[in-house]
Amino acid sequence: MHFSIREATREDVPALLKLIKDLAVYERLLDQVVASEDLLARAGFGEERFFRALLAEDAEKQAIGFALYFFTFSTFLARPTLYLEDLFVLPELRGRGVGKALLRELAKIALAKGCGRMEWAVLNWNQPAIDFYRSLGALPQEEWTTFRLTGEALERLSKAD
Repeated sequence: MHFSIREATREDVPALLKLIKDLAVYERLLDQVVASEDLLARAGFGEERFFRALLAEDAEKQAIGFALYFFTFSTFLARPTLYLEDLFVLPELRGRGVGKALLRELAKIALAKGCGRMEWAVLNWNQPAIDFYRSLGALPQEEWTTFRLTGEALERLSKAD
């Protein structure tokens, strides 16, 4: 199968949003998607860029996968970390090297930016993804628990004394 990978542009926002919704369906989280083309355009391609994305396309230039990422910072390493927020390949095209190619491009970006590591999260039930990541040499960080603050709790904390 022939495919290519490139940096996403503002013109790719509709394709990115479709793939994000496809990912949400796969993860059984479609009811949580509030992203819109406008929000993605502002956050990823506006004056201040909060994310970047790679887009995988087939020979007909149709979007078949994406990787959305941003940079954090490791205080222990004193170097940036490339954080992969989402990686998705259309289910019918998995196993053809698209996901691995997206991760390879991310690794190149991480090294070019001087990152000390790449990190991402995977749903505990997603055994195919876990197996795939392990096959690449990635290791789970089981001693860490992810916390999330949203909605009312986030508002409450922002106003705390």
